[in-house]
Amino acid sequence: MTQLMKPLALALTTTALCGIAQAEELRMSWWGGDSRHEATQAALKACGERHGHTISPEFTGFSGHFERLATQIAGGTEPDIMQVNWPWLPIFSADGSRFADLNALSDIIDMSNWSAEQLEAGTMNGKLNGLPVSTTARLFAFNPTAWERAGLDLPTTWDDLVAAGPVFRDKLGEDYYPFEGAALDATLLVTLYGTQMTGRPLIDPVSNEIVWTMEELTSAIEFYKTLVDNHVVPSWEKVAAAGNVPLHESPDWTEGRIGGTYQWDTTYFKISDPMAEGEELVYTAMLSQEGQKTQGIYRKASMVFAISANTEHPNAAAQIVNCLMNEDTGVAALGSTRGVPASTAAREMLMAAGGINDIQIKAQNRVLEGEGPAIHPFMEHPDVRSAMIDALEMFAYGRIDAATAADEMMIGIEAVLADI
Repeated sequence: MTQLMKPLALALTTTALCGIAQAEELRMSWWGGDSRHEATQAALKACGERHGHTISPEFTGFSGHFERLATQIAGGTEPDIMQVNWPWLPIFSADGSRFADLNALSDIIDMSNWSAEQLEAGTMNGKLNGLPVSTTARLFAFNPTAWERAGLDLPTTWDDLVAAGPVFRDKLGEDYYPFEGAALDATLLVTLYGTQMTGRPLIDPVSNEIVWTMEELTSAIEFYKTLVDNHVVPSWEKVAAAGNVPLHESPDWTEGRIGGTYQWDTTYFKISDPMAEGEELVYTAMLSQEGQKTQGIYRKASMVFAISANTEHPNAAAQIVNCLMNEDTGVAALGSTRGVPASTAAREMLMAAGGINDIQIKAQNRVLEGEGPAIHPFMEHPDVRSAMIDALEMFAYGRIDAATAADEMMIGIEAVLADI
């Protein structure tokens, strides 16, 4: 091919890829860590070039993202394309009207890559408001190097974890802990322990009612104190005094002074990338307790990709969403920075190219094979979370007892559920 023909061939290829769609300027927002930010910007550039559009990125950390997006949606200024946390769908779009119905764009987005169950997870009032990016769950992740320094095997039960606290302190020092859990992470440990104990979720997703008794919730809250009293996790006060630094930014985590955590499997790179040389991260089976009725796996569709109902360019936005989720250009750039993809096309591409870390595949198998009751999306409603975090914080500081904290939580949660 002559040098003259090469640019022409490239132009024809670009035109074919873009079809007859007009070049548009779009915006996309998401949250995440550095690895996700870098990969998504690269993917948007590649998909934009492939389809002839320009996409401006808007990215933040998770903290504050809900409030930012809520303000934008209320004011009609949201981006054309959004990464939306799955539990936020009924908050933002209970009637399905605040996001575009992606069913109407199925001639652009290949929906065959998701199961009926996955599509249902993103459907509100009969309208497909979001395509699941991945299926995720909270898993136990440990740093084997830290546990080796303490001379201990990784735990398999809660009793093992509790027993490790004094060993870490006595052998390694006061600033060494086998685990971590304050604020949101502490409430999730409480709900996990209670779910294992009762065999039921705190909020039933069918009846929209709290199904734990006051005594059961009180017992789960008291278990959190057991973790603090036995030097298993740093106290709430200690974490707050250090500035409530996110785990992936905490030197105690990155340098191996904290030996484990309970996190979404989709955050693997976010929490593993900053770890110092010699430290490592592995996922394990769920810790168990005597007499438990379930493993208590907290599994859900993770974030979804949604398109604004207000976008002036729905077809262009759909092209970019399909590129990110189903086409080699976008899939290769995103990799597994949002976990193992839910799209079968993306998953097969990454598997064939070795683009999914073995530890992520093993973690995803734990997610899919784990056993636990269905989760109510309002477990992540900001007001439910606030009710639980605020009451647990008061308990952690010794200002109220466990029974009072349980009562405060139930009152706050019931107030939210009353509006459903």
